[in-house]
Amino acid sequence: MLIIRPIAIIWALPYTILGLLIGLFGLCTRGRVLRRWPLEFYGGGVEWFLSRLPSDLVMAMTLGHVILGRTKAALDISREHELVHVRQYERWGPFLGPAYWACSLFLWLRGKDGYHDNPFEKEAWGE
Repeated sequence: MLIIRPIAIIWALPYTILGLLIGLFGLCTRGRVLRRWPLEFYGGGVEWFLSRLPSDLVMAMTLGHVILGRTKAALDISREHELVHVRQYERWGPFLGPAYWACSLFLWLRGKDGYHDNPFEKEAWGE
């Protein structure tokens, strides 16, 4: 199992890099980081970024091994959910984004909710 962890980290790396860039933007704009694994950034530019996403309900999101939250409280509330997404990135790697959005589009075209009916979200919500 010792060799699997580095492979999972590398497999998710493209999204982790994007998450780190957004997190660094947050730090440059009075945001904060929680030094744990995975890294968690909140406030500042991270909050600004999340507030620009299509849904006003986004408290936090995961990109690879980085969790982005509007506030520290938002991270505390959503941590378990977001950690499931971290494991999904470790399994799906660079294919998670396209697979997630393809599922959402397919569901939406069938008249369903692209978020709540999405199997990736259902797994993260423990359904």
